[in-house]
Amino acid sequence: MTIKVEELHETEKRLPSFKYILKKYNLFFIFLVFIFIGSLLSDQFLSTQNILNLLQQSSFVGIVSIGMTFVILVAGIDLSVGAILALTGMCVSILLSTGMNPVLAIFITLIVGAGLGFVNGFISTKFKVPAFIATLAMMVSARGLALLTTNGEPVYDLPDSFTMLGGNVFGRIPLTAVIWVVLTIVAIVVLKYTTFGRKIYAVGGNEESSRLSGIRVGKYVTWCFVISGALAGVAGILMSAWLTVGQPTAGTGLELDVIAAVVLGGTSLFGGKGGVGGTFIGVLIMSMIINIFNLLGLSSYYQSIFMGIIIVLALIMNQYISNKK
Repeated sequence: MTIKVEELHETEKRLPSFKYILKKYNLFFIFLVFIFIGSLLSDQFLSTQNILNLLQQSSFVGIVSIGMTFVILVAGIDLSVGAILALTGMCVSILLSTGMNPVLAIFITLIVGAGLGFVNGFISTKFKVPAFIATLAMMVSARGLALLTTNGEPVYDLPDSFTMLGGNVFGRIPLTAVIWVVLTIVAIVVLKYTTFGRKIYAVGGNEESSRLSGIRVGKYVTWCFVISGALAGVAGILMSAWLTVGQPTAGTGLELDVIAAVVLGGTSLFGGKGGVGGTFIGVLIMSMIINIFNLLGLSSYYQSIFMGIIIVLALIMNQYISNKK
């Protein structure tokens, strides 16, 4: 039985080449490389306790990174997420210290976080203020307000019914990590399978074309900032529960880690390309790098230098892959 040459050519066309697979799943391959490197450098890297610690520490950056992905997809930027995390953490702690029901305190805090995000989006779209400037102003203001609430003092004695959010479930699995995974799945579904998600990609891909096609660009950009603020609020609440204290200095410099994770995850700073799935892997890669440095006992100064290099390399790699596609 003979096979025609034409059929062989058709089969070859249908089979993805190694080069195509490498381009499409480059982030996953990088992830595997760092797992291999970590396991070689430290025998504790793949231990159960270290993996659980890594998930716990990744979850706060991961939750905030979901919101940042939405903002960057519409070609925006949110520098205020770290300050909003601190302010919402103080907000829920102060409300709880007055004896308020934890559920009500959490609900009010989430409204505060979403409200601050709405202010960012409203100023940016309504008054045409660049998102960089609008969120920079919010970063300074929210951080100052977080410190002002208690004159820079932490809030202690949070109730056990609240601090359990920072604990474990199913034995030793951090609840914050479970929440991060669930929120990631929800965000992936929203972006891939809803009209809202498709319009976000459209706005980020070409704002003018989206406007001409009838999409209310300002509305969708503002909603992305609201999501970012709300998720920063979620992270602020969970961090206070984990620390068992409201800390006004929490989240300092977090916005840089979040932006780095989103970019490393393949989301374009010019908007319209990327997604939350890549961000999830990007957060894990960054956390693994920091974890490896800590296991080796290297200074945090090296971590900062290395993170800067990673951001630049990620941008170069993403641009290269985009051009090739």
